[in-house]
Amino acid sequence: MGCAGSTPKVDENSKKLKKPKAWKHTQPITPAQLKQMRDEFWDTAPHYGGQKEIWDALKVAAESDLALAQTIVDSAGIIVSNPDMTLCYDERGAKYELPKYVLSEPTNLIHDG
Repeated sequence: MGCAGSTPKVDENSKKLKKPKAWKHTQPITPAQLKQMRDEFWDTAPHYGGQKEIWDALKVAAESDLALAQTIVDSAGIIVSNPDMTLCYDERGAKYELPKYVLSEPTNLIHDG
């Protein structure tokens, strides 16, 4: 005998994640410059509010493929407002805004060589 509430259900607040739309940086940048921008964002993001654990989960999700990212945000109770993860909330209503440069590469990324 099982409990009716024991079967997994899809949270009505959860959206299926999608790849971010293509974007272009204001000027061509190298992978090293993109990495530096990302590192600076993740180092300072918790200072804008919200929970460090949610920021950590968002970072891992941003660096993962879509299937794993979906599992991470679902497990952490993150409410995805925009399917590309640019706007999320935690269960307490704290807002988490992610710039596109932490979610995907720009179309004008300069590859050395």
